[in-house]
Amino acid sequence: MGSGAERQASHPSSIILGRYSEDCEQPLLDPAICWQAIYSRDRRFDGRFFAAATSTGLYCRSTCPVPFAKPKNIVLFACAAAAEAAGFRPCRRCNPQASPGTPAWLGTSAVVSRAIRLIWEGALDADGVEDLAERVGIGSRHLRRLFAQHLGASPAQIAGTHRVHFARKLIDETDLPMAQVALSAGFMSIRQFNHAVKGATGKAPTALRRSRDCVEKSPYQKGLVIRLGYRPPLSWFALTRFLEERATLGVELVGNNSYRRTIESGGLAGTLTVEHDATESRLAVCVELPDYQLLMPVVERVKRIFDLEADPLHIAGALARDPQMKPLIESRPGLRVPGVWDGFELGVKAILGERLMSGGSRTLLQRLVRKFGRPIETSIKGLSRLFPRPEVVAKADLEADLGLRADQANAIRMFAGLVRKGQLTFDAPRTLEDTLARLSLIPGVTQGTAQYIAMRAFGEPDAFPVDQRSTGGCQETPPFGEAWRPWRAYAAMHMWAANGGLPHSRS
Repeated sequence: MGSGAERQASHPSSIILGRYSEDCEQPLLDPAICWQAIYSRDRRFDGRFFAAATSTGLYCRSTCPVPFAKPKNIVLFACAAAAEAAGFRPCRRCNPQASPGTPAWLGTSAVVSRAIRLIWEGALDADGVEDLAERVGIGSRHLRRLFAQHLGASPAQIAGTHRVHFARKLIDETDLPMAQVALSAGFMSIRQFNHAVKGATGKAPTALRRSRDCVEKSPYQKGLVIRLGYRPPLSWFALTRFLEERATLGVELVGNNSYRRTIESGGLAGTLTVEHDATESRLAVCVELPDYQLLMPVVERVKRIFDLEADPLHIAGALARDPQMKPLIESRPGLRVPGVWDGFELGVKAILGERLMSGGSRTLLQRLVRKFGRPIETSIKGLSRLFPRPEVVAKADLEADLGLRADQANAIRMFAGLVRKGQLTFDAPRTLEDTLARLSLIPGVTQGTAQYIAMRAFGEPDAFPVDQRSTGGCQETPPFGEAWRPWRAYAAMHMWAANGGLPHSRS
């Protein structure tokens, strides 16, 4: 029996990148496409596949500056977890564990995409694969088969690799004590943490920290700084302008190349500051919390707010096939779909007024925060309150305290009650239809409001909170919007931008 790397090398890749053999349990990548990407160091392919060398036992991203081994010694993998499951370790020059995005959501399997999102949010930290499979609506055996087919790794391997990579980021980028790193990355014990990191990297955590390069100096006086990469381009100006126009006074601050807000994680209150570093295609995220044990879920929420897992070139290529959409895409390359920190917060905003562009809706929102939001002390002037919790809003007299109409007040109270009781959650639903069905439980929530909440709070890429009357010059023959599937949420953002909802991109 040879090593894992030698056994894997006996299975040659044979078909197109991003497509998979129906009778094979491993994803198959076209060597011609992959080698073209490797030779050109094309950043568009960064993170879409990984190249492992049987001669060194290391795997790299396609943009690695080190010369690659001979093709006969190279094995291609769809994700880092598959490479590590086969016995390879990450290259220290290109740090493949830090490459942006994940290949899972590229349309190969909606089930795998949703399951990966749940894993990133900690679904396997306490529960098993059977519980994960139930949440996405299939059997555990079928889920494992889909993961093997599309990623070449099991759900448990994906979760374990994610924890190790996050721990590696904390080891390299912060001075957190190792015990705190282990807890923040979701490990149950220091022993488990040491074993996992050494198994994946070949070095103990303390040895990795001693051998790291100089840590970038933090521009912030307080807090922990994490840097998150993304696939360029990113229309940062358009993204922050969208958030600025909908910011909640006292809870959010947007401007000067930054997004700031109050946050609550595990009952602990703090703040979040996100700034854009266009030269490195990354965001600098400064988290201020009394404790960082739940840091990984915080980082995952930041990724959702700024849609960092998106592949803008892939989405643009699909939408640009429609000649009406092509000029909109060219005017704002890299436009993302803004997510949210908290689904309940977004739902309340949506019920008060979908886009919160009117003065009346914004005034009502400010009253709600001042009356029911928990006051906190922060180091950032202008951030002073947490958004009200569902259990508080569910019992509030919104008509008397805020002057809401009875139908709005009832809708918000019922929405808060469903969230408080756990009857409505904001994890990855099984389908867009499932999401809309959940939201239809709330009286007074229109189809457009439900689609808007699905788009931003649930991260549904095919949600479409636009009707034909609101598209200006963008008129599509019935059925409206079908040509843009499965990326109708991105089409909606481009149409809003074209009709004055967003400015042209400056970055």
